[in-house]
Amino acid sequence: MRECSNQKIAGTQACEQHKREWDKHVQNHTRQSFQGARRMLRRPGESLPWQPAAHVNSQPHDEPTTEAPRGNYFSPSRFYCVETICAPCGAVIAWAKFAKSESPTNILKFLESVYPTEASRPDYICIDKACLVLRTAISNGSWDAIWKKTTRFIVDAYHYINHRTTDYLCRKWCNPAPQDGSAPNLVVVDTDQYGQPYKKRAFNTQVMSLINFDSITD
Repeated sequence: MRECSNQKIAGTQACEQHKREWDKHVQNHTRQSFQGARRMLRRPGESLPWQPAAHVNSQPHDEPTTEAPRGNYFSPSRFYCVETICAPCGAVIAWAKFAKSESPTNILKFLESVYPTEASRPDYICIDKACLVLRTAISNGSWDAIWKKTTRFIVDAYHYINHRTTDYLCRKWCNPAPQDGSAPNLVVVDTDQYGQPYKKRAFNTQVMSLINFDSITD
């Protein structure tokens, strides 16, 4: 158990005080138990009425994160997520495991490890947490020191629609398709069924996770 220094009971991973938690863990995880069989049969992410309530770190992906400490160490830890960096064509450039949360700080550290030099950094990085990442970069100084000269963080279209009325920073700096000519590589001109030209997004940002637009030129 977390922060428990008592002597463990032989054959268990808990002391007398926490034996009830150990017994519950065994009941829910061993293959010989009814609960264990049901765990093997259910699909990943599936939630059914007869399943025991799962206590997970429920993290809204576009809001600040908090790390919930584990109550025990009866089973190995699980990584919170795997973060990928992809090119616009979908090819994976890099990936990393985030142990406890997909925080903006972790994202920035990941990006800095993949793009250590100014010449290697992409022109645009699209991620659903772009406004949080940008705000964190400004706060910790990495925006001026690392990213400002080379890169612009943009959100996907869905999050931009939801953020633009309430978040000035997102609306001003993270627009995935600005109409003011500030990012011509993100906007293209197409023709509708009547032959009239119109502007549209150059990339489908809603299918992207953490994607870089590398060395796009006019």
